[in-house]
Amino acid sequence: MQWPIPGRGLDARPKDEPKVQKVPTAADALKLAVSQVGTTETAAGGTKYNQWFMSTPFAKRGVQRDGGAISDYADASWCDMFVTWVGAQAGIKGIGGDAFTPEHARWFKQQGRWGSAPKPGAVVFFSWSGGGIDGIDHVGLVIKDNHNGTIQTVEGNTDNAVRIRTRSTDQVVGYGYPQYG
Repeated sequence: MQWPIPGRGLDARPKDEPKVQKVPTAADALKLAVSQVGTTETAAGGTKYNQWFMSTPFAKRGVQRDGGAISDYADASWCDMFVTWVGAQAGIKGIGGDAFTPEHARWFKQQGRWGSAPKPGAVVFFSWSGGGIDGIDHVGLVIKDNHNGTIQTVEGNTDNAVRIRTRSTDQVVGYGYPQYG
């Protein structure tokens, strides 16, 4: 609705009208994730995603659950830290966050947002050698279902960088569905 307010123009809202906040969509998450393609590790094996993750409550929970120290995340495998970063930067509620992919998958299952359909923006969990959730090795975000037994994904920590990949759905353990708008 447009409000004609003298001196403020037709598009100004009265001060008491609530501002409508946009709920992030899968497209928003994917746009952000794809914008990171080409980001690589430092010589020490860390990234801006590792550095960011170490400052979050996700890292504190991981240390409480798994032991170790926050600093252990500095050069740890970062595929799930990338997914968590995308969710946090895009403002997505219900994407969860972890650095340990099996625990992140379990979280989606516990939330009742786990399944087998490769929807755009879904968090995809891979196992290279089988083993269900306990065998999960890697994670990314689904860009699209190619409808030929493969999916296109955007992933962190693939060849030490953020890259777009085409992956066989035979290697997928399952999909976590964030709460998008």
